[in-house]
Amino acid sequence: MRNALFHRVKLAALGHYDELGALDADSGWDCDAWADALEDYFDVHDEIGTGPDARGPGLLIIDEQPGRWVVRQIFDDPAGDHDWGIGAVVDLAASDEAGAAVLRITDVGQL
Repeated sequence: MRNALFHRVKLAALGHYDELGALDADSGWDCDAWADALEDYFDVHDEIGTGPDARGPGLLIIDEQPGRWVVRQIFDDPAGDHDWGIGAVVDLAASDEAGAAVLRITDVGQL
């Protein structure tokens, strides 16, 4: 799950909206939705950090609930505000069945 979310952070940092859309269109997050959400971020910040601090546990919030985890991957912005990120739900049963994290993106934006 951590890797799947951070993969999206790296794609967002590079502006690879087509790839993000291919991953998340089933959640309603096609390439246009990703581009729209991240346009607002890039109006405020020049980049999304992808270094060790960006991947650290301090920028990932996990709310463990029965059958699912509600998660928030916070962006490492240059100002250190940490007020933007990706919200998602991890379906635990589907993830077990798939052998990989099954995410449904719920939000991309400012907290």
